[in-house]
Amino acid sequence: MSVPPSDEQQPEGHLRPTSPATLTAWAVVGLLGGWLLHPLAERVSGTAPVLTWAQPLALALVAAILGATAWLTWRTVHVHRQRLEPHRAVNRLVLARACALVGALVAGGYLGYAVSWLGDDAELASERAWRSAASALAGVGIVITAVLLERACRVRSDDEEP
Repeated sequence: MSVPPSDEQQPEGHLRPTSPATLTAWAVVGLLGGWLLHPLAERVSGTAPVLTWAQPLALALVAAILGATAWLTWRTVHVHRQRLEPHRAVNRLVLARACALVGALVAGGYLGYAVSWLGDDAELASERAWRSAASALAGVGIVITAVLLERACRVRSDDEEP
């Protein structure tokens, strides 16, 4: 086993921010899944899932926690000019990336479910549509705050001027 000489420069790693195209793809997959859930659930079990206000409130809570984490990270890194410990920075980046992708999927899914109820004469159709739309909006909030957290973790390289 050979050890590389210490005078060789190791390549620097760079993470690119989550792209809008990736977020859009996840949202479209969620949209299709949410839209298909209504007819499939009715066909399989005879009734579609009923939503309560717990779903949008839980998603809004996640968005609020991500927003607070993004704000605190931004202040630490960009205002106070302190570096995060490497494991904390990686943890926040992984959290931000995962939440952005899942938030897009969830937002699309709830939006698709809401759209599937438009024009339906079912007893709880409008209730399901409104609660699904509120959940989709909270999912969008997760995406926004996750992207803000991801950007808050960005540090300026040593080559950049202050």
